[in-house]
Amino acid sequence: MAATPTPEHVERVVIENCSIATVDADDTEYASGHIVVAGNRIESVGAGRAPEGLENVVRRVDGTGHLATPGLVNTHHHFYQWITRGLATDHNLFDWLVALYPTWARIDEPMIRAAAQGSLAMMARGGVTTAMDHHYVYPRGSGDLSGAIIGAARDMGVRFTLARGSMDRSVKDGGLPPDFAVETLDGALAGTEATIDAHHDPSFDAMTQVAAAPCSPFSISTELLRQGAELARRKGVRMHTHGSETVEEEKFCHELFGMGPTDYFESTGWLGDDVWMAHCVHMNDSDIAAFARTGTGVAHCPSSNARLAAGIARVPDMLAAGVPVGLGVDGTASNESGELHTELRNALLINRLGAHREKALNARQALRLGTYGGAQVLGRAEQIGSLEPGKLADLVLWKLDTLAHASIADPVTALVFGAAAPVTLSLVDGRPVVEDNHLITADEEAIARATRNEARRLAQVAAGA
Repeated sequence: MAATPTPEHVERVVIENCSIATVDADDTEYASGHIVVAGNRIESVGAGRAPEGLENVVRRVDGTGHLATPGLVNTHHHFYQWITRGLATDHNLFDWLVALYPTWARIDEPMIRAAAQGSLAMMARGGVTTAMDHHYVYPRGSGDLSGAIIGAARDMGVRFTLARGSMDRSVKDGGLPPDFAVETLDGALAGTEATIDAHHDPSFDAMTQVAAAPCSPFSISTELLRQGAELARRKGVRMHTHGSETVEEEKFCHELFGMGPTDYFESTGWLGDDVWMAHCVHMNDSDIAAFARTGTGVAHCPSSNARLAAGIARVPDMLAAGVPVGLGVDGTASNESGELHTELRNALLINRLGAHREKALNARQALRLGTYGGAQVLGRAEQIGSLEPGKLADLVLWKLDTLAHASIADPVTALVFGAAAPVTLSLVDGRPVVEDNHLITADEEAIARATRNEARRLAQVAAGA
């Protein structure tokens, strides 16, 4: 990618003496190199010291003992679940949903704001520079939940996609959510369109984007899927949902629709290069071929899949077929750590338990899933996901010279196979979000207090319902 010209007066940040994994098309790496950030763009990346004579350098960072990578990109999450962590810990997906939906149906705007802050804080301090949230629970009279989530991401300073979710199939229609926790078909479509109109930014350096995201086959009507796809394509936004997560879901689709999840999605307009789906654990060869043929992406959530005993997604086969695959935290009620950098390691290890064993994934493939793969899935591979001149300055400097990684020579291996590495510096759009392993855009202790209080309040409200 050619460098984007920058004005003479632009401020520059120079990072030197670090190992660099660019995650570009050639997987270019430098044992000791430099990165120059000009404004919100990467100006240069290369071996050795930065060019001499750079003007308006406002900061120089000595990256000795560090690895620089693109910022991590999260492709699937449910922020609201932050305040219901640690519950229903021994359940499969359907039983887990049945156990927690009555509580989730009582959320309101202050709860959502606190939960979003907690979820975002944990991801950002662990190297996430682009976050997303699939929010689909909109109880009647609960306030401006989408606005609260988007506001929390804006305040945190991370790049963000809100997948504006919806449900219109409640208990009375054979679904799982309580009746008052779902929207009508028209209400869901209107709410999604209003959120797109109010918040979606299609520009190259957008900080906030919106996707249309009906929840899952067992909580939405066929008409919401079909009309949701028509709405998204009319508005020019991406589409997201859950797909093929469990054997129970596959059975549900065959019983209700007479076909498996992938065929059902295709029949409603939900395969395409503007679509990505979470989980995709139970995919046969035909399903994978359909995703590859249409360019449909996958958000792989290894920790959540293990927590809910959903199974092992066929990620190596998806990658071999050309399916875009990124990583997802998933909701923190099924991945209590809430950190994406741990998913690099878990994706590698869990996939090695599958059919491909030690050949399933290597360290660099895992890093690519968490960076460029995520950018592909969110439709932003031209802007983020690799360290290349002209791309947006979303990057992370990982500290690898402590005891935790001292005897691992290869820095990418250290990052992926080793213990979670501290983040010395995280830049989003050229601006620092994390310094010396601490958020500088938010008060972590205040967020912890707020989330504890709102979790307690939600439990009290649900108990009194």
